[in-house]
Amino acid sequence: MSLNLRIFFAYFLIVGVASYLLLNVFMSELRPGVRQSTEDTLVDMSNVLAELVADELISNQVGQQNFAASMDRFLSRSYRAKIFSVDKPTSAIRVYITDAQGIVRYDSDQTAVGQDYSQWNDVYLTLRGEYGARSTKLDPTDELSTVMHVAAPIRNGDEIVGVLTVAKPNHSVQPFIDLARDKMEQRGLWLIVLSLVMGSALSFWLTRSIRTLARYADKAATGERVTVPNVRESELAKLASSIDNMRRQLEGKEYVEKYVHALTHELKSPVSAIRGAAEIVHPNMPAEDLIRFMLNIENEAERIDELINRLLDLASVEKRESLDSVQSLDLISIVQNLVESKSILLKEKALSFELDLPSTALVQGDQFLLIQALDNLLQNAMDFSPQGGVIFVGIKRHDVGVNGSPNIDVFNVIIQDQGEGIPEYALDKIFDRFYSLARPYTQKKSSGLGLCFVKQIAELHHGQVTLKNQEEGGVKATLALPCGH
Repeated sequence: MSLNLRIFFAYFLIVGVASYLLLNVFMSELRPGVRQSTEDTLVDMSNVLAELVADELISNQVGQQNFAASMDRFLSRSYRAKIFSVDKPTSAIRVYITDAQGIVRYDSDQTAVGQDYSQWNDVYLTLRGEYGARSTKLDPTDELSTVMHVAAPIRNGDEIVGVLTVAKPNHSVQPFIDLARDKMEQRGLWLIVLSLVMGSALSFWLTRSIRTLARYADKAATGERVTVPNVRESELAKLASSIDNMRRQLEGKEYVEKYVHALTHELKSPVSAIRGAAEIVHPNMPAEDLIRFMLNIENEAERIDELINRLLDLASVEKRESLDSVQSLDLISIVQNLVESKSILLKEKALSFELDLPSTALVQGDQFLLIQALDNLLQNAMDFSPQGGVIFVGIKRHDVGVNGSPNIDVFNVIIQDQGEGIPEYALDKIFDRFYSLARPYTQKKSSGLGLCFVKQIAELHHGQVTLKNQEEGGVKATLALPCGH
């Protein structure tokens, strides 16, 4: 199970258990709370009515005068009360009065007059000066059939001469309990939904930095140029720094091993040539042979020097994760200056440039590196162009980003020659280190580092370089660079 899901389930479990316990406690206390509130009201009501009926009970006229008539009118009333969403059409209370012996003298239901209620808790306790109340089920199998009875003493001075009891069935307050329960269940459901949303957001937020580190590690493993991600958590920031340090150490070791191996391989040929020539050269050999072998030694030494310098340039670029200094550059000016610098070499092969440049072409980058990249591409085009050939150099703007990303404007610097093209077997190797094709007219090979150098520079500028054979002949090199607005 992913860390994201673990955090989500842990959060949801904590919130869910807490919510369940809270709702369970509330629901368990809801019914007693409502009934306690009802009992409080019945206490007040029974004591008020006890005072009103006291004179009639003392004069032995209860049930025959004003109180009975008032109660009858009260119970026959039709209400138009709407308490929240609960309708209350009539009153559901019952009032009965007992004398000092507990005999019912008045009953609003007219069902218990003359009966002995002296053993019912409400009457029994009240006659003894205590608080009298009881809750009795009308149907032993129905929990909702309970009726709450609250009694108040009827006094003649300090003497208790009777008891007035107000009874109210609990089913009359059940709608309010049900309404409160429904609302709590709805809110509980919303709480669960909200917990799901917040749990998802929390787990996503907590694991965001971890996902960032994972993407960083994956990209670093594939050899992409990546910078250490900026994470806010101090522990993860330290982990990111450690991963980056480990990556640098491993890359450095691999880099050295790879370059030592490559350099050793590439130096074997010129060193062997120099050694062979040195062994043959002696003062008494013909001057013509001496000059030829000395030139061979000089050429191979220059080749070694070029190889080492190229390796140093490539190494300095490959070790960079980003450009140190970025400025706004005019591609048109750079291209024009490079073309002018090649004028002498053009005359030697009777080559010419065909330019197609826009009015403006600004990019953000390192001027020295871009000049090096474009110079390599121009030199390649000149090396592989036939005698008297034309090299096309143009700059075009496109609204499709690098690597196919939309909505990113790029400038494509296009350099196209009229040579023989790249052999099919070499197309997927052309950017490899030390891979070089023989020049068609001199059969000499370069260091094989130029195009790799160009590729590294393009990636540092968030661009790309491509080489493609053209149907009409020749190779089209394209250096795509994001526009510098």
